[in-house]
Amino acid sequence: QVQLVESGGGLVQAGGSLRLSCAASGRTFSIYVMGWFRQAPGKEHEFVTAIMWHGGNTYYADSVKGRFTISRDNAKNTVYLQMNNLKPEDTAAYYCAATYYGGRSYYTASAYDSWGQGTQVTVSS
Repeated sequence: QVQLVESGGGLVQAGGSLRLSCAASGRTFSIYVMGWFRQAPGKEHEFVTAIMWHGGNTYYADSVKGRFTISRDNAKNTVYLQMNNLKPEDTAAYYCAATYYGGRSYYTASAYDSWGQGTQVTVSS
């Protein structure tokens, strides 16, 4: 199993930036894909972005393309989410997640096996 810990959330004004981090520990060699999801109150988990742990391919939701960037530092077992030009509709709890298997639909929460505890991002207008 892999343990995931997010950090970097906070309160920011619209148009501002934040960088989230997700530190992985445990059996990190088994990670196949790392993803970021977000959940606003009363809503389901929403896919934000994902990155192949070894190949580096990235995937983004249309709502964040051009504003958010996912990256990884394998030496530090850490994934980052750089969020620029934030909007009030980006307000949510952000979760990182890991899956150990290929061939899944990485845009869906059910594809992931391990989850962090989440970090809150609030964007004021």
